[in-house]
Amino acid sequence: MTVTRAYPGRGASPRTARAINDRLALRLLQEEGPLTAGQLKELTGMSRPSVADLVERLQAAGLIEVVGESGEARRGPNARVYGIVADRTYVAGLDVRIESIGVEIADLLGRTVARAELPVADDAEPARIVADGVALLRSTVRRAGAGRLHTVAFGAPGLIDPVTGRLGSAAMLPAWHGHLVDEVRTRLGVPVLLENEVNLAAVAEQRSRPAGDGDTFVLLWVGGGVGAGVVLDGQLRRGVSGGAGEVGFLPLSRTGELPTATECDDGYHGMVSSRAVCALARAHGLPANARADAAAAGAAVRAALAAGPEGEAFLDEVAGRIALGAASICLVLDPGRLVLAGEVGQGGGSALAARVSDRLARISPLRTEVLVTAVEGGPILRGAVIMAMDAAQEALFAPAG
Repeated sequence: MTVTRAYPGRGASPRTARAINDRLALRLLQEEGPLTAGQLKELTGMSRPSVADLVERLQAAGLIEVVGESGEARRGPNARVYGIVADRTYVAGLDVRIESIGVEIADLLGRTVARAELPVADDAEPARIVADGVALLRSTVRRAGAGRLHTVAFGAPGLIDPVTGRLGSAAMLPAWHGHLVDEVRTRLGVPVLLENEVNLAAVAEQRSRPAGDGDTFVLLWVGGGVGAGVVLDGQLRRGVSGGAGEVGFLPLSRTGELPTATECDDGYHGMVSSRAVCALARAHGLPANARADAAAAGAAVRAALAAGPEGEAFLDEVAGRIALGAASICLVLDPGRLVLAGEVGQGGGSALAARVSDRLARISPLRTEVLVTAVEGGPILRGAVIMAMDAAQEALFAPAG
């Protein structure tokens, strides 16, 4: 356990000092799990009477409860063990793609209680998609028995305006993405957050790794599209316009053409997106679904791995293409660690990561460790839940003194 000393209160009102210490205790209960009053005393350095008052305040506020007893090495009754009331409220994360809408409901500690997904047809009417998306969220909340949500966080492709918190006007997305966010905000009447989906995958990655391991890295998402989540010195970096990581526009092209401000098919996107990977698989005589979406590209990579020697040429070329963009990123940021994610990056696993590492080392003088994402399941949904959970805790973990 990490000892974190409580705020001594010098230069602040007693009420402010109590609020700061309450937040510290709640954070310890979140990170360390249920604790006794004695353990809280040891971790915070607070006096026994101060801890007793703190526990009483947090119980009265409905934030913590007795979750068991601990047989400590002393005479007398067992010590009560306190934990956060995780089901006091719930949060939702949404992963909004062009072809699907995913929903995850979680408690105040981020533990998943329900998930659902809605496919979106190419010819579906935008108004129908929005209505079905809201209905999906509501039905998943009911199925989870979650009652009223506290916060909802969306992950969507494209630029998020850092001033307005909305999808930027240059986002190459169907209009229904923004309309769905607005409709949820209006219908549910709760705080709604919006973040670039690859940034959310990077948030999930950072939380999934041991302390210190996730301080500085770049997550490279290779799937239906391509993007990067940049975490430097423990902080997610969005850039001045919210566009940090829009690496699909890197002027890397196999055609000799260049991307434009509104189209990246002739950029890095056109080299490693799902359509490019599926086309490359077919060129190598490997199976690839004609839809050429993210799932099909991931399946093509897995099929190549299963094919043994017959799939190696394809895998080598995919790795070479990924390494070109990775080198451009790493030579500017020197993160020391590159994490492959997305349907292609995750589908290729450690075998693809090793190939990318080999090719990256040939063209970059920097030492860069290449890893596969440590987040299982849907990293975008997980990142959205984490963002919503953090916002809910920020609002709730500040009881009045």
